[in-house]
Amino acid sequence: MTILVLSDDAMSTLVSDAGESLPAIKNALRLLSVLDYYDRKKVKKYGSESADTLYQATGDAVSTTGNVKVVDQSGSNYGFSSATPGASVSTVTKEVKTMPFRFAILEITAPIEFDGLFDTPAPSNLTRLLEKAGCKRFAALVASSGVLKTFEAAMDKGLTLFAPNDDAFQAKGAPDVKKMSGADLVALLEYHALPAYYPKTSLKAVKGSLHTLASTKAGKNDISVAAQGDDVSIATGAGKSRVADTVLDNAPFCLLRVDSLLVPAELAGAPEPAPGPDAPAPSAADATLSSPPVPQPADAPSVAADHVDHKAKKTSSAAASRSTGGAFAAAAVCSVVLASVL
Repeated sequence: MTILVLSDDAMSTLVSDAGESLPAIKNALRLLSVLDYYDRKKVKKYGSESADTLYQATGDAVSTTGNVKVVDQSGSNYGFSSATPGASVSTVTKEVKTMPFRFAILEITAPIEFDGLFDTPAPSNLTRLLEKAGCKRFAALVASSGVLKTFEAAMDKGLTLFAPNDDAFQAKGAPDVKKMSGADLVALLEYHALPAYYPKTSLKAVKGSLHTLASTKAGKNDISVAAQGDDVSIATGAGKSRVADTVLDNAPFCLLRVDSLLVPAELAGAPEPAPGPDAPAPSAADATLSSPPVPQPADAPSVAADHVDHKAKKTSSAAASRSTGGAFAAAAVCSVVLASVL
């Protein structure tokens, strides 16, 4: 793997070009994460070629626009550019760290960009986000029931949405939503939403119960969180549902995919548990930007990519400690934010 890092000034340019949008910045950093090893010796030996990136691996890129070109320049120079015709080349100014044929950190002169790189689904386009995440059944129910308007109204103030995948509706013991009354269906859907911003990392620290949009003043229809290591599950009166991954983390809105329906106890025929103490809601400032991308989405890379990313973070940290100036800051920034894109 090869991580392309930027000086402070070049990173500022990227952030500005992305409109300071976190999802757009994540796209750009994925494009700077090349899924092969490159250094001057290799490029001069084998010449120019195309290489895959984490952005291409997410499936968000159109055709092969998520690839980069490795460019053998004159003399001892070499660089990288986008795969679009006529793209400018960002020359490598420093080989910050190289571990031949395993891992490299290379500083380049400018961000690699192309038209469409920063085009990400707006958080307000909730149905599109849900459908893209493999939650089409949930998206259809949210839209047809009118709950979509409730969710959209809450997104700018703080909303965490647990979206069940399509298979969850066919699972053993899942309620038949076709036979539900309108009021029960609305309660079921609103039970999948928290009126506050809770990325996965914040959920791990939750103690006590959390109010949902379906909760009453008496604590009815609250949920609780069970966390063990990196695994997070949502506990209801009817069972638990595992948080599979983060679809979108864009404070104050967070969309998490779960692998089963969250069913209120009264709809499942189970006794309602006694409400516990309320858990305080975290502010957007308290939540780290690295709460998981992701991802890294559907958007997220595979477990293998997570392993590569783990190695990348360890190596880039060691390399950055031996470097100075802009390369130190850029490598550190890339290392931290890369974790959030997986």
